[in-house]
Amino acid sequence: MKLALILFTTALVLVIAVLAAAGAGKLARLDGATYPAALTRAGIVFAAVLTLAAAVAATFTSLK
Repeated sequence: MKLALILFTTALVLVIAVLAAAGAGKLARLDGATYPAALTRAGIVFAAVLTLAAAVAATFTSLK
């Protein structure tokens, strides 16, 4: 059961990161950015979401 919860949480974080990156890329394109610039912004947002999730997970594990 614990493994299933870890896999589900990981999949959920990845889906949220991809959706946030897609939104950032779309907003960048609507703002007039070139495709490489929009992809760069999307990549930065994707990495930021994963970094935030890792920081939250590290905080929760240190509270145990």
